[in-house]
Amino acid sequence: MTSKTHDVREAEIPGLYIATRRPFMDNRGSFERIFCGNELEVAFGTRKIAQINLSSTSFRGTIRGLHFQKGSSSEAKYISCLHGEVFDVAVDIRPNSATYLKWHAEFISAENKKSIFIPEGFAHGFQALTDNVKLLYLHTSFYDPSLESGLHPYDPLLSIKWPLSESKLSQRDMSHEMLNP
Repeated sequence: MTSKTHDVREAEIPGLYIATRRPFMDNRGSFERIFCGNELEVAFGTRKIAQINLSSTSFRGTIRGLHFQKGSSSEAKYISCLHGEVFDVAVDIRPNSATYLKWHAEFISAENKKSIFIPEGFAHGFQALTDNVKLLYLHTSFYDPSLESGLHPYDPLLSIKWPLSESKLSQRDMSHEMLNP
């Protein structure tokens, strides 16, 4: 017997998808499918997973991002929260897109079972809303440090409404230049 393990919907920015996992539960506990190529085909298409990464963020308020890879290393990402909760943000940086520099955010957590699919041509970042957050990333391209880049998370042109006023940023993320209008 086959059962649907994900509810998938497209966000208001074309190509960006939100998947909500539907775990199987019984008296022993639960079983949850994090990724199903058949059910996520609407988002992934023919893309293949090149690498899987685990991110651990120790402190509530920490912002990571907004990161992306350029050129031949441009990648799609599928992000799931395994522990804690984050405010997850995707920014459209496709220059010819009708939604260029628009952003979409989702609260994703271990409890709400949401994942976000971010296609190529987007910057990604998040703010940890709890201590000890763990995020699982599926990437469609290999990491290339020579092609990595980012946007400043407090860029006034983006006006991202981060939920927590206190934040910790890495030196790298603070050094990203502001966009020019």
